[in-house]
Amino acid sequence: MVMKFRYAELSDIKQMQVVRNLVKENRLRDPGLVTDEDVAIYISERGKGWVCDVDGEGVVGFSIIDLQVKSVWALFVDPAFAEMGIGKELHRIMMEWYFSQTKENAVLGTAPNTRAAKFYELQGWTPVGSYPNGEVKFELTYFNWHKQ
Repeated sequence: MVMKFRYAELSDIKQMQVVRNLVKENRLRDPGLVTDEDVAIYISERGKGWVCDVDGEGVVGFSIIDLQVKSVWALFVDPAFAEMGIGKELHRIMMEWYFSQTKENAVLGTAPNTRAAKFYELQGWTPVGSYPNGEVKFELTYFNWHKQ
């Protein structure tokens, strides 16, 4: 199996949306809440995105970070490709890029007591509270990232 990680392109958005809607945790109640136009803005104007293509078959995972509000906007992997290191590598690439752009803390939100919450803690993120929607608010400092 050959995994290729690269910057997300506008032509990847349809496949990214498929992956986003395949996940078992942190599912969108209404897939229409995140439009193709939203994704385009996040990967081309607000920040940057990355995808993983396996064996040239298409996108099986992606990550997006919003540089304007210093927040991880998305990190999703097709459940059929879970536990293969794809999410960890997408996260690593995304955070290396982020901290090459700024030294400011990054934040994200995810549902409590999920695989995602445990994943982020293992990557050095610290729970610092919660959002009004009940998601755990995590923070990653430049120092914690670079001591990994």
